[in-house]
Parts: sequence; structure tokens; C-alpha cells
Amino acid sequence: MQEVTTSLGHQPKGRWEFDASVTSCFEDMLRRSIPQYDVMRQACFDLACDFRRQGTQIIDLGCSQGDALVPLVDRYGATNQFIGCDISGPMLESARARFAGMIRAKVVDIRNCDLRREYPAARASVTFSVLTLQFTPIEYRQKILRSAWENTGDGGAFILVEKVLGADFATDEMLVRRYYQHKEASGYTREEIDRKRLALEGVLVPVTARWNEEMLHAAGFPRVECFWRWMNFAGWIAVK
Repeated sequence: MQEVTTSLGHQPKGRWEFDASVTSCFEDMLRRSIPQYDVMRQACFDLACDFRRQGTQIIDLGCSQGDALVPLVDRYGATNQFIGCDISGPMLESARARFAGMIRAKVVDIRNCDLRREYPAARASVTFSVLTLQFTPIEYRQKILRSAWENTGDGGAFILVEKVLGADFATDEMLVRRYYQHKEASGYTREEIDRKRLALEGVLVPVTARWNEEMLHAAGFPRVECFWRWMNFAGWIAVK
């Protein structure tokens, strides 16, 4: 188990970064910030188990500290190869420490990988992109999804979770208001919420649920299904 530090009182300094201060309290931050976080994680794991095939790669794009991979590594061990990709130095360091034994055994590979410029070559049965695509510039997202399709084996799955915009201004305003109420109920002050929102402007850029679905189809995935949604967060499974 990783030591969990509270994110209450965390104040970003300027533009948002996944730096050491965020990494140290990241697990608590996710649980307080993402509604139904455990439900979403469990759904991702259950779906991954359905599509995982022995001897294939399982990839986590934007792996952070490796939360999506941990239960799969625990269950399937050396029957698969697990690849985690990130560009944050502190997150990579934390993930490598977490999987140190499995990295030495060549079961897990944690890579410094900028998805704007490269993509892990694989024949994956499962690929995760959990709250990752939203942090990449919009002009790169279709290319990333196409690369995911190209590196997925037939019958494999791409699991996408994103923060989303409402279909129109009024709907989005309603969803955001409810989301901020959720964060306040999770212990964050209004000042903390506002400072994080300002720090994330231009860094986290969500699009509508429909836009995400259209990009998945355009990438080549014929089957796309929304498996989880809470207000302005949604998850899809896309099958090749």
C-alpha cells in the first residue's frame, strides 16, 4: 500500500503541473475530486478482465502512479506484459518504485512517453486512457486514438474516461455547479476549488461526450459504449 497524504490545503502555484507536491497527495486528490471514483475504477478493472488476453500487452496511457495497472498485475502477473506511460518525472518515479519487483522481472515497463510524439508499439488486448486525453492538446487527440486502434489486437478494447462538457452552455453550467458542490462536500474550500480551476485553465481541456464518441469511431473502433457517467465525467469502452 502506498502512503496516502491528504490533498486538503494543497494550493497550486501558477499553471497546473503534475509535480512532486501533486504526486505526494494524488490518490487522495482523485478520491475527493472524481465522483464515484471507486465505482469507476472497479468498472474499468472488470471490463479489462473481460477483454484481457494471455500473452498480450496491457497499456495505461498517463499511468500516473499505476492505479489502473495494480489490480491487473496482481491478478495476472507474468501472463501479460504491462506498459505504463507518463511524462511527469515525479509520477514516473513513484510508479517505478511501486512496481520495482515487477520491473526487474520484466513484467512491468514504466516509460517516459510523450503521446504527442510517440506511442508504445504493441499488440494490446486492453489499453487505458483514464483522465489523460483531456490533458493533451485537442489537435493531437485524434492521432493518439488512431495510434491506440493501430496498436490494439482484433477484439481488444480501449477504455477511455474523461471529464466532459455539457451539450450546451446551460447544461454545462448545471453540471459544473453540481461538481463544485461535490468537491465542497469532499472537504475542499471554495478558495481551493477556484485556485485549482484557474490553474487548470488551458491545461485540462474537456470536450463533449458526443465529440469523444465521434473521435473513437473516427479512429476505427466500430463498437463504442458508454459504461459509466456522473454529471460531467464519463467512461467509454471501444472495441476493435
